[in-house]
Amino acid sequence: MRRVVTVIISVLSVAALTGTAGAVEPVDRPTAVVALGDSYISGEAGRWEGNSSYDFGDRRGTDRAAYRNRWGWWRYDQRRVYGETGASGCHRSDVAPVLSSGIAVDELIDLSCSGSATRNLIRAANGGSGRRGEASQADQLAAVATTHDIEMIVVSIGGNDLGFASIIIDCALDYLFSTPRRPRTCNEDQQRAIDEKMVAAMTGVGAALDEIRAVMSDAGFADADYRLVLQSYPSPVPSGDEFRYRESGWSRILSGGCPFWNEDATWARDSFVPQLSANLAAVAASRGVEFLDLQDALEGREVCATTTSQGSGADAEWGRFLVTGLLQGEAQESLHPNALGQRANGTCLGLVFAAPSGDYRCDNVAGAGPEKMILTAL
Repeated sequence: MRRVVTVIISVLSVAALTGTAGAVEPVDRPTAVVALGDSYISGEAGRWEGNSSYDFGDRRGTDRAAYRNRWGWWRYDQRRVYGETGASGCHRSDVAPVLSSGIAVDELIDLSCSGSATRNLIRAANGGSGRRGEASQADQLAAVATTHDIEMIVVSIGGNDLGFASIIIDCALDYLFSTPRRPRTCNEDQQRAIDEKMVAAMTGVGAALDEIRAVMSDAGFADADYRLVLQSYPSPVPSGDEFRYRESGWSRILSGGCPFWNEDATWARDSFVPQLSANLAAVAASRGVEFLDLQDALEGREVCATTTSQGSGADAEWGRFLVTGLLQGEAQESLHPNALGQRANGTCLGLVFAAPSGDYRCDNVAGAGPEKMILTAL
């Protein structure tokens, strides 16, 4: 049987898979697709079916962890979405892309974990480390490779090596503590920091891909036996001229959850995200692995975009708005694809699996749901 492995490197991670990978030829083993990486593939923010600034009840239908107890009071249990990884912080959701893909294999396995960097995709014996109490994702993959016929591995990684979280925090603080007359923007400082970190981050991505190949080889897989796919990141916010809230005033903070100056939003959407995608594509090409470009996957569905609104309707936002974690969910869910965005990514993975090996981009269809995406060969 032809073994195809597509490694999704993001932030997903199945609990406690351990063992040693031996070069054992698979015979009638269950087929599998595996996701590796950080929060953009683990399903972070999958708890939310859109956004609402209303903080009570089921947040106007957006909180998938909300339920009524026997006395009719609203309660919240994130295990309904993240399972036991809600407590650890890995936040592998029930709508994570690999689980939403609908790919017809025996098992869809998510090994990613929110917050993961490239070092978390390296085996411990080679200097890598686990995260949030779990073994490194490469060590977990080694265990899976001895028991499954892996057909595809999808990887999402590199963003945390560049400091995604700190970029968001710094830019939001600059907005909160300056005024329209004297705005303090973040983009110039952040661009310099990203340029300084980019080479090391992409070196780490390349090393992670090499490690995945080595794990599979040790388990008896030839490169041609499986597909290895590296995906890029979508932009969670639109360009500055596409915000539905005024740049001044409190609406972007109190209602929209998108506290960014137009200039910084435009930089993030039109400069940083394309720059990162181009660098990830170059690493994929250098390693001979497939590339999935998701930079425009949320276009027109971003947080605070003029073409979206709050709530869980047909025009709902596909990204989680920025939260402090005091009233709704956790801060780490901020500015990730929400349940709708995760399902959209899953649709893209399903389309990639059904297509010949190659490089692709995936885009949404205006007015359609996440189950309808368009895959285009690059």
